[in-house]
Amino acid sequence: MTLAERYRSFAALRLWLLVAMAAVLCATLALDLATGPSGLPFGEVVAGLLRPSVLPVEQRVILWEVRLPYAVMALLVGASLGLAGAEMQTVLNNPLASPFTLGLAAAAAVGAAAAVVSGFTLMAFGENLAVPLAAFVCAAAATLLIQLLAWRYGATANTVVLFGIALLFSFEALLWLMQFIADSNALQQIVFWTMGSLSRANWNKIGLVACVLLACGLWSATDVWSLTALRAGEDQARSFGIAVERLRLVTLLRVSLLAATALAFVGTIGFVGLVGPHIARLLLGEDHRYYLPGSALAGALMLSGASILSKTLVPGVVLPIGIITALVGVPMFMALVLGRGRAT
Repeated sequence: MTLAERYRSFAALRLWLLVAMAAVLCATLALDLATGPSGLPFGEVVAGLLRPSVLPVEQRVILWEVRLPYAVMALLVGASLGLAGAEMQTVLNNPLASPFTLGLAAAAAVGAAAAVVSGFTLMAFGENLAVPLAAFVCAAAATLLIQLLAWRYGATANTVVLFGIALLFSFEALLWLMQFIADSNALQQIVFWTMGSLSRANWNKIGLVACVLLACGLWSATDVWSLTALRAGEDQARSFGIAVERLRLVTLLRVSLLAATALAFVGTIGFVGLVGPHIARLLLGEDHRYYLPGSALAGALMLSGASILSKTLVPGVVLPIGIITALVGVPMFMALVLGRGRAT
């Protein structure tokens, strides 16, 4: 077999793996729609999606206003966090990097807590958007601060990671302070938000997250060759004429936009941005033409599966999805680490 034939076989195999991941994702989406405290058989779910008028009003509301937004938001947030984690692990050359490494989740939690404690309200589309707006603004501000510090003192991978860790602990301390001064009602809201939940999903929020994911995904596609070259080392990337520091800053800006938008609407959800890219790397390798979409699909699969578990572990109760991702993500990550250790 010639080198060209091997390459075509390599590309075809990875394309088929992406197709298989997408097919499994469609299956988990269907299962997620058929799962919930209120009984709704799978056949009625399919019929209700194709012809909503065939369902009674109560079941139509459950399917189209509760379960479908919940399931679609799980896919979009999982894909956003998976893509963000993959790009971050590449530009920081750190397998433990994720959107949480930069303290973005802690920053978003502080913003949300500040809105809850202050009682700030912002009515739009018939709901209070103060909490997600404050979460996004705070996460974006943390991003700009990291970018400023990295630019001022040198945008090396270690510098960015150290700034992120410092901000992580600082924001966690601020969150504890918010919880300490909050009254019982505000404290309950803060704790629920920090657990992560898809229950606040609606079509307006889904549209915004989808637009950001699409824009950042297309933006990422313009850097796939540069990111792949960076995996061979910074010196190798520079020999190809790649401005490594600029690539790192631009990628971190894209990562922050993805993560901040997703977390602003669902709260703190961990391990998806960490484990998803590792799954994609094992299946698809380091070629970012396949690795980036694979990471997005792996993240979506993880969160869709967590959504199903959150509705089935305790009958009649929907658990916060952040609890599920932590409980499932830890053993998955440990299995990946141990498996890679045996392979080497």
